[in-house]
Amino acid sequence: MKEKEYQFATKAIHAGYDPNKHQNSLTPPIYQTSTFTFPTVEHGANRFAGIDEGYIYSRLGNPTVTVLEERIAQLEGGEAALAFSSGMAAISAVLIGITKANDHIICSKGIYGCTFGLLQLLKEKYKIDHTFSELCSEEDILAQMKETTSCIFIETPMNPTMNLIDLEKVVSIAKERNIKVVVDNTFCSPYLQTPIKLGCDLVIHSGTKYIGGHGDVIAGLIVGYKNTINSLKKTTQKDIGGVISPFDAWLLLRGLKTLAVRMDRHCENAEKIAMKLKEHPKVKAIYYPKDPDHSQYQIMKKQMKNGGGLISFEVKGTFEDAVKFVNHLKLIPIAVSLGDAETLIQHPASMTHAVVPAHIRKEMGISDMLMRLSVGLEAWEDIWEDIQSALNHI
Repeated sequence: MKEKEYQFATKAIHAGYDPNKHQNSLTPPIYQTSTFTFPTVEHGANRFAGIDEGYIYSRLGNPTVTVLEERIAQLEGGEAALAFSSGMAAISAVLIGITKANDHIICSKGIYGCTFGLLQLLKEKYKIDHTFSELCSEEDILAQMKETTSCIFIETPMNPTMNLIDLEKVVSIAKERNIKVVVDNTFCSPYLQTPIKLGCDLVIHSGTKYIGGHGDVIAGLIVGYKNTINSLKKTTQKDIGGVISPFDAWLLLRGLKTLAVRMDRHCENAEKIAMKLKEHPKVKAIYYPKDPDHSQYQIMKKQMKNGGGLISFEVKGTFEDAVKFVNHLKLIPIAVSLGDAETLIQHPASMTHAVVPAHIRKEMGISDMLMRLSVGLEAWEDIWEDIQSALNHI
């Protein structure tokens, strides 16, 4: 099929898959095999040499995984993709693959705690340095640049502050200096934001989140241009080996089929909850991209289809008050991760960002009173009733 002729919701169901090539199975089969046979030695030699196409070993490629990679590439507007066993496997493969010893990375000021940990490891072991930047102006970006800068790594919206980065602005500066722009697009999914179409080089997803959508799989994805993807496939993916299993790839394909309808509901619910939180007397501040009072609201309108399903907010009072609020929730589980059908809440300073030193968390805007709410697919009235009841205990 000619996927480019179809809209997002259609491609999320059909892209990259031809039933005629898979025994006419409506659903992509799970090729649960570690290795593939060759009819002759010559066939095997040609596959290893790259002369003939075909599968060799599932760490190097698998038919179920191929369907997933082709589908996510179509949805992100990229030329090719790679699937990994986790989001951090994908991030590690990218940052190790596109840098070398003594390089420098510019990072958005808010990033996931494990990404922060990886950056520290790269600095300590391989002298790959990094600095954090607001990335809000040309002056700010240029002030952080060095001759050794090889990559700008961005989360937008940032985790967990929900700050946004103007991707077109960053790209325009980076391209002049041949610096790759990498975007962690996990919070948006390709349904809400497509950084490659804005000029970025690589897009990363924790497939665990919105793409999987059901809290039952750990996975990562990279989308980009063929040359870069092929290079990563032949090096950091093959040699480090953080590849996805065929069954987990199948779970992501299942999740993608409902991504559009799920994201619409996530966004609808989150917008209603955000406005309720904003009006509540025991809430100090909310951080939600579609809030007209959000400092980067215009950026959201420019590069995102909608506000997303994540809200961060601060309650009034002390750290003990924040703990009391969370512990009194009945419907909403306390859990990290996001993008599931269930609404989830977590406390970044003591959970996902505990690895980040307190003074750096403060610089990132992560206070001890900050909560991150992943708004699920339940009736929004029930979500709000649970939050409101818990707030009454402060």
